[in-house]
Amino acid sequence: MTSKTLTQLLESRPASFHEWLDGRKIDEVECIVADIAGIARGKTMPARKFIRGERMFLPTSIFYQTITGSYAEMEDVENQWTEADMLLTPDISTATAAPWTGDVSLQVIHDITNLEGEPVGTAPRNVLKRVLSYYDKMGWQPIVAPELEFYLTKPNINPDNPIEPQIGRTGRKVVGRQAYSMSAVDEYGPVIDDIYDFAEAQGFEIDTIIQEGGAGQIEINLQHGDPVALADQVFFYKRSIREAALRHDCFATFMAKPMQDEPGSAMHIHQSIVAAKTGKNIFSNNDGSATDLFYGFIAGQQKYLPGVFCMLAPYVNSYRRFVPGDSAPINLEWGKDNRTTGLRIPIASSQSRRVENRIVGMDCNPYLALAASLASGFLGMTENLKPRAALVGEAEESEITLPRSLMGALDMFEENSQITDMLGNEFCQLYRAIKRSESDEFLQVISPWERDHLLLNV
Repeated sequence: MTSKTLTQLLESRPASFHEWLDGRKIDEVECIVADIAGIARGKTMPARKFIRGERMFLPTSIFYQTITGSYAEMEDVENQWTEADMLLTPDISTATAAPWTGDVSLQVIHDITNLEGEPVGTAPRNVLKRVLSYYDKMGWQPIVAPELEFYLTKPNINPDNPIEPQIGRTGRKVVGRQAYSMSAVDEYGPVIDDIYDFAEAQGFEIDTIIQEGGAGQIEINLQHGDPVALADQVFFYKRSIREAALRHDCFATFMAKPMQDEPGSAMHIHQSIVAAKTGKNIFSNNDGSATDLFYGFIAGQQKYLPGVFCMLAPYVNSYRRFVPGDSAPINLEWGKDNRTTGLRIPIASSQSRRVENRIVGMDCNPYLALAASLASGFLGMTENLKPRAALVGEAEESEITLPRSLMGALDMFEENSQITDMLGNEFCQLYRAIKRSESDEFLQVISPWERDHLLLNV
């Protein structure tokens, strides 16, 4: 990194970034990566040190850490706890504002390699890039558009207490089942305003913001684009939304099911594939009809998504979403303009023909969820698979076919050799170890339900 390079970088930022910068000198740079959970980890340094381009390192152990902060033991990894260094290299295209900080700060996502310059296979961003390399060899380019659902809640200081919706501007407790209500969105106007301001400062364009079905549940739709760029945006947005909420004395949570009597939060992913040379959607023929590749992609999702379900629903809480009649799919049927199916085909032109994956939880790591979903579709296309017949009617009346628990999903992940090849064996071994460790930790906790119903009755 040189001073000239940084100057050129800032000149290329969107106008909204420069409005935020307003001629101020940048004080510090946050050098960050996403860990397995999608948490930002890294180092903060003065801008002048970043400009000097000194080599930066992080220990391999950041990828062994579970969501609770403990570490997973890897049976087949030698010298796991020597904590060898990984090399961080800034991806300058990701440099953007951290507009909530007291200082004038940039945040920059970094690529992670070993000291020989080879990508570290356990880094989630590298896992997604590995999957995209398979598409690149075929001359294909995936296009995705995530939808982000989350709740604004009262600050939950004591984790033994249930989570409650945040009180809005009316001073009344917000009630659920008000999907698409404009007044419900207005309840949280100051938080929404800050989310917009933070997005503009970072150069991101929000497509739409709506009230979802839960009390205090918001959905933000993003513009479609390159999978790595969109995963980066989701990574940034999660952080930005949390910071916007904290400014107004509330929490933003991306838990899949934070409240017992409210619907869960999903990260629906719209997916299409274009020819890299022409930009033509390979899901559509010249006459506008659907191609065999389109049906193959759907079939691949039906066949392989159950085997990577632990990457789309990564925690014990994730499986509380998938209950019949509670707004989340319970199987991988597909249908045209059918929101009860796990795979929905939205109404669109032939150039915009796409598959919406509706089973992904908002608690996912966006890099890993996109990698798992796109890998499944790729295998379906290259193996010339055929999907089941499109469903007409409500999918909730069909059989529950998705895994019902994290341990069950991990058992299916164990058996999925084709997906393992695409994601990388090193990553898959690590992911299984982390998730089994988290499951074991959860089993040590006695829940209120157990005390309530088992203490005196069994």
